Amino acid sequence: MDQETQDKLDAAAFRRLLSHLDNRKDVQNIDLMILADFCRNCLGKWYKSAADDLGVEMSPEDARERVYGMPYAEWKEKHQRPATPEQMAAFDVRK
Repeated sequence: MDQETQDKLDAAAFRRLLSHLDNRKDVQNIDLMILADFCRNCLGKWYKSAADDLGVEMSPEDARERVYGMPYAEWKEKHQRPATPEQMAAFDVRK
């Protein structure tokens, strides 16, 4: 497979992942961290890092907004619930 095709497939898969996460706002970041060792914030950091690597000017907030589909503060207010003691215990165990 040539690099251009691979890049298109990678981009399409990433867009689908973002769409999937957008449709599953009930899945909290703490749940993702417990199960997969990454969350929406990680994706935002990776997006920002990729922009930096390509010399694309982007703030961390802009990268996070790309992942969340809205400003992070707005997403947090609308969708983020406090972590339960059980979630925090599971998170601490996986460290």
